[in-house]
Parts: sequence; structure tokens; C-alpha cells
Amino acid sequence: MDPVLLRKAGGVAEVTLNRPEARNALNLPMCEALLETFAALDDDEVRLVLVRAAGPVFCAGADLKERKGKDAAWVRRRRLTSFAAYEAIERCSKPVVAVLDGPVVGSGGEIAMSCDFVLASPATTFRFPEPHWGTIGATQRLQRVIGKRRAKELLFTGRSLGAHEAWQFGLVTRLAAEGELDKLVRETVDAIADAPPRALSLTKQAVDLGEETTLSNGIRIEMSAIERNLAAGDWRRGVDEFANKVGK
Repeated sequence: MDPVLLRKAGGVAEVTLNRPEARNALNLPMCEALLETFAALDDDEVRLVLVRAAGPVFCAGADLKERKGKDAAWVRRRRLTSFAAYEAIERCSKPVVAVLDGPVVGSGGEIAMSCDFVLASPATTFRFPEPHWGTIGATQRLQRVIGKRRAKELLFTGRSLGAHEAWQFGLVTRLAAEGELDKLVRETVDAIADAPPRALSLTKQAVDLGEETTLSNGIRIEMSAIERNLAAGDWRRGVDEFANKVGK
């Protein structure tokens, strides 16, 4: 089976981790498939991207079985490929939303944190056991999402984090009620699809670039995004549509 599936319909691209027999453990072919898949999403027909998983487990972490018999150089190349896959998700110009319904371990958390935000069911759990597996991972994105001290506690103990606590920490953006994850996804897709694509793309870029600099430089980044949006001219449609809605 293909380790990653891509389906496009109605402006929505669904990217599905597709190794359910291995609990969607991240291996080299899946990393390469994620890179290839996200490269194919630079498409005007795609308005937003959902990242999901086949089976009851979103991702059980790195597939340690594939490392058996490999040397350190191979492991290093494999890790660099996974880093490139996460970055490809982050750099996607479209809004990327992770949809979680089950365990999220190690590399699965990296994938989820590379998305713009996370929708989750009460069945979702997080665990970052890398140090307990004798390896290193999740040391950078995790602390940026939940803070350094919380990240250290999760990495040092390897404990499981339930959905509600993950929502409190900020790993989960919106937590669905029992049995209502699909409803939450539909509502979120409809809300995002209602916004002009260029404005969404420039907003995402401005937020991401602004995170890396000072407020004053961030304002310059926003002004640059505003100028690009004005130059394109399609901002008028968004203003007219908003005015028509308010007038009704």
C-alpha cells in the first residue's frame, strides 16, 4: 500500500497516513511520500489541507524496526529526511489542519505540530518517549508549542497526555465532544473555505515569519503582506462579499 494517500475534492486535500498495519509508524518511505505529497499541493484548486490517519492510531512514532542492521550514517540520513518532511508540511502555503483520533506518539506529534492547528477527539493521546527509546526528538517544536518546562517533563518521563490536558497545554487547538469530531472538521473546513485564498496564504506567511522576529519587524512583514494583497486586487471581492453579508 502507498504509505501516504492524497485525495482532493471540493477544494480540500486530504493527506492520510496509510500504514495502519504498523500503527502508522513513520518510516523512510512515509517520509519521502510526505515530501512528495506536499510538493503536489501547490495547486490553485486546493484551498486547505487535512492531515489524517488510517486506522485507530494516528502515528505510533518512528518505525524503529527499519533501523535494525543499519549504521549510524543511514540513521542520520533517515532523520534528515523526516525533518525535511515536517518542514514541507510547515511550509505549505495552504492552511494545514491535523485531525487526530487516537494515540499520537513521537514523530506523530512532530507531524501534528507541523500543521497550522489541531482538531482532536477525546480518544486522542500524546506521548513523547524518544529519550526512553534511546534516541532524541521533539526537543524543538514541542517546547515552542507548550513551553520549555512542560516539554522537559513530557520528554523526561515519557508519560501519556490525555486529550483534555493536551488541549490545556496547546497541543490540541479544538477538542471535539464525544462522537462529534467529523462535525467539528466540517465546520472548520467550511469556515476556512469561506475566506479568500490569497488573504489566507499571506496571513499564514506573515504569522510564521513574524514568530521569528521582533514586533517592529513583524509589523513590517505584515505591511509587506498587505501591499502584496492590495497589488493583486482580489481583496475587493472579499470586501464586497462581507458588505453583502452584513447588509442581509
